Amino acid sequence: MPGTVLLLAASPVGKGRLVDAASVLPVLAAVAPAVLSGTDTANVVELADPLEPQAVLTRLRAAAAAPGPLTVYVTGQLQLDRRQRLPHLALARTTASTARYTAFPWHWFREELRLRPAGATTLLLDLHADAETWELLRSTPLDSGRGNAVHGRIAPPPSRRTVAQPAYMKAVATILRSGFRPPAEQLHQQALARIAPESAGTDLVLSTPGPAVGDPHAAITAAVQSGRHTEADALAARHEQLAVAAHGPASEEALHWAEVRADLAMFAGDAARSCRTWLMIATARLNAGQAPDAPAVEAAVDRAHHQWGQVHDTAPARELGAALAALRGRVPGRREGALDHVQRQLRQLQTPAGTGTRISDRAAFTRPT
Repeated sequence: MPGTVLLLAASPVGKGRLVDAASVLPVLAAVAPAVLSGTDTANVVELADPLEPQAVLTRLRAAAAAPGPLTVYVTGQLQLDRRQRLPHLALARTTASTARYTAFPWHWFREELRLRPAGATTLLLDLHADAETWELLRSTPLDSGRGNAVHGRIAPPPSRRTVAQPAYMKAVATILRSGFRPPAEQLHQQALARIAPESAGTDLVLSTPGPAVGDPHAAITAAVQSGRHTEADALAARHEQLAVAAHGPASEEALHWAEVRADLAMFAGDAARSCRTWLMIATARLNAGQAPDAPAVEAAVDRAHHQWGQVHDTAPARELGAALAALRGRVPGRREGALDHVQRQLRQLQTPAGTGTRISDRAAFTRPT
């Protein structure tokens, strides 16, 4: 099966630039697509100093939807948004005060890649962090999602008035220009060895292999791909029960498996069950004290909203819509007009006429970003 490669190099224009990220792209572009991917053939998408987070999201979403292996090469710098203090990948227009609106939230990588088959995604990262982000990441690991192999490094801020070079990614590209791609872990170790003299042991090294043999996520993925949706849900339900017993119903472990089951309901075509599960997850997170604008809360409500648009029976659509409207009052999300959309569609659902158009109107509200 053909592979897909996403090459993303981004850093701000001007004095906020910590690393000359785009300088690595000519070196990577000299590598054959099949070698970049580690497959017989591959499609390559390149993003050089993009301006808008939505443009990056669109390309990432398209790459994540590809059925074969996906390799994502990311070079750039990390900054925190001042409101939530979450890591963002700085883009061309990003400044310290505008990161929340002009940079790419790192958790969007996790969200967009989460539905891919376990073990089908590899991220190779060469990142520099500003001082605030560096201090955070020394105690809080960068979360790039379950089921993905992640290799690379995060470097501390360079000296003042110095723009660093993406030495790790250039080492990766140089190795690949030989025409052979070793396994990702071996490639990572070879690149680290090449930059060891200059990194001087200061970098945060990222090395997370893909899921191991026997990982339940891999078994669930195999069941879904074979159309055995009931079996997949039963397996996830067992792990959810174990997590609830061991950690409690509001624990991240238990909520993770609830999220898996919500996705499995979507794959099985049961939009009502998927929507209801996402609503439950969002409510559980809020009741546990998570903020309405926390990424996991917003994502749960956004997914519930999207799945509600796929519910074709009027009675459950009314029931779920009322619950969604109440939740949207607390969690408006990043997309303007989400609550108004729910309320407008609910009013139409109360009207006997117009049933044929109500469904398409609701479904047209795609998953908010």
